[in-house]
Amino acid sequence: MARLTDFSESEQKHHLDKIRDLPAFGDTPFQSGPPLRQRRVAIVTTAGVHVRGDRLFDSGAADYRVIPGDTRAADLMMSHVSVNFDRTGFQEDINVVFPLARLRELQAAGLVGAVADFHYSFMGAAPIRALEPKARELAVLLKKDRVDAVLLTPV
Repeated sequence: MARLTDFSESEQKHHLDKIRDLPAFGDTPFQSGPPLRQRRVAIVTTAGVHVRGDRLFDSGAADYRVIPGDTRAADLMMSHVSVNFDRTGFQEDINVVFPLARLRELQAAGLVGAVADFHYSFMGAAPIRALEPKARELAVLLKKDRVDAVLLTPV
């Protein structure tokens, strides 16, 4: 993993500006709800994962890719473009960044109520403010799929 001091001054400023641009969420608590064994769960990742044959993520992409729940791990690929992104874990086990197989196991064990029909992937190197409209769009899709819990895998 790269350290901020490893970058040029202009790169350091770029990364620090991204942090300063994060929105303030206040101290509003998350909503409580039924136990996990009664919830329908979707995965949302920032690993730049998508189904083979789908559009690749471009530099600065703020859109997302839809991943059907029955997608096999062998049919997934990663096109995350950040040079700071370590792909080693993904190459060894996709569940490190997109734990669909683990989620299915939790459902089979009765620990999760249901696995959603669709999951979603962003590319984490996107400008923060550009993601908000797509996140709102995604919230509508999650509600349509009756999802009431999301497993976030920020990478």
